[in-house]
Amino acid sequence: MKHIFNKGTNPNKPTFLMLHGTGGNELDLLPLAGVIDDEANVLSVRGNVLEQGMPRFFRRLSEGVFDEEDLIFRTRELNEFLDEAAEKYGFDRDNIIAIGYSNGANIAASLLFHYQHALKGAILLHPMVPRRGIALPDLAGKSVFIGAGTNDPICSPEETKELQQLLQQANASVELHWENRGHQLTMGEVESAKEWYLKLG
Repeated sequence: MKHIFNKGTNPNKPTFLMLHGTGGNELDLLPLAGVIDDEANVLSVRGNVLEQGMPRFFRRLSEGVFDEEDLIFRTRELNEFLDEAAEKYGFDRDNIIAIGYSNGANIAASLLFHYQHALKGAILLHPMVPRRGIALPDLAGKSVFIGAGTNDPICSPEETKELQQLLQQANASVELHWENRGHQLTMGEVESAKEWYLKLG
């Protein structure tokens, strides 16, 4: 997978897995990583799927309707890529925190839904529920921050709460932050995500 790896200055810090939104690329969220922790490793990945020339992490059938088969395949592909990247760059495979926006948040959530040990935690900015009707792995010890907009036309507040509930039922610790905005990324939620991250210790 096309990516950028920036080695952090503190080996005890996690590796941030940066996952862009539809039409973005591996450069988009790099400033975000610096705001949250400028000492951490950064692994920023570009989605392998193109939708009308726009990079994404998995296919969708229409707005809000995911191609489930492709989602499962791409989630496995990303999980295997993390194994390879940890070996190649020498970072701790068990200390990865995903930071994803929109489509990137959805693939990060899908990693949590499908692979117990894929991530230590995640900052999900405007995510949707990746899959329904499946048993999640035990996510005890995993911490998740969800940033959401009360007027988000793509991801309704109901869906946000459903995702929070599904993760909590799988024993993850979830903090939900609301902004009175739409689907756009706001500085307010980034600052809240940073506060959440600093509390992880």
